[in-house]
Amino acid sequence: MILRLKDFLELLETVAPARWAEPWDNPGLQIGSPAQEIKKIFSSLDPTLKALTSASKAHAQLLFTHHPLIFKPLSRVQTDAFPGNIITEAVREGIAIVAAHTNLDSAPEGINDILARLLGLTDVEVLKPVEDGAGLGRVGNLSKPVSLSVVATTVRKSLGAGDIRVVGEQDRLIRRIAVVGGSGGSLVSLACEKDAEVLVTGDVGHHVALEAEALGIALIDGGHFHSEKTAFRVFARNLESLLRSKGWEIEVETDEEEVNPLRAWDD
Repeated sequence: MILRLKDFLELLETVAPARWAEPWDNPGLQIGSPAQEIKKIFSSLDPTLKALTSASKAHAQLLFTHHPLIFKPLSRVQTDAFPGNIITEAVREGIAIVAAHTNLDSAPEGINDILARLLGLTDVEVLKPVEDGAGLGRVGNLSKPVSLSVVATTVRKSLGAGDIRVVGEQDRLIRRIAVVGGSGGSLVSLACEKDAEVLVTGDVGHHVALEAEALGIALIDGGHFHSEKTAFRVFARNLESLLRSKGWEIEVETDEEEVNPLRAWDD
């Protein structure tokens, strides 16, 4: 059975409807024709030129990403600058680009549900509900209390994060954890209201750290990249299984060479 881009978009809409995306977001079709035939999908967290080159080498017709290529209307397409260089190359190579961003963060079995499972949480609830069991973030319980240092080690290992940042005392006992993939510092007060003792997220700024201290909730910053990379790879594998269950024998290859653009400076 032939998979066309419009079929993929329709399936994605059933999994992570665009209405669940944040108002500022732009998920869905970025580049391509709905009539395009898709034989292979290459997934990457970011729609970079390197990811597009890898998709081409993998003989994929679709680059599926978490972060959109286009957030705002473009006034020009400059072929030697981002995002015009990627748009131009994608069109030249005949590779479509589709993103599932905050709609996938909110979706059941999406980024945050996967993160909750990776951290071993039970009795998981949506942190900021939207509808139908969807919404930003998740909050759940560990089977038994452990120290904040143990939780931090689990986060680092589960996400493959080399460096993490922590707010809170190492020996503080943690039982209830809130998790928000990407940049979730704005939900720290809500996590506190939901009785979470620690919020696991990325992109934690100075003022969010101060707010957490004032509220008495711990924070673990695993980084934006790492807090989403592992979960998105798991989703890509699940997506392949879903496509095959619908009768499309499609391979979804994940970008194993993608690296965090931010790294510790070792002088």
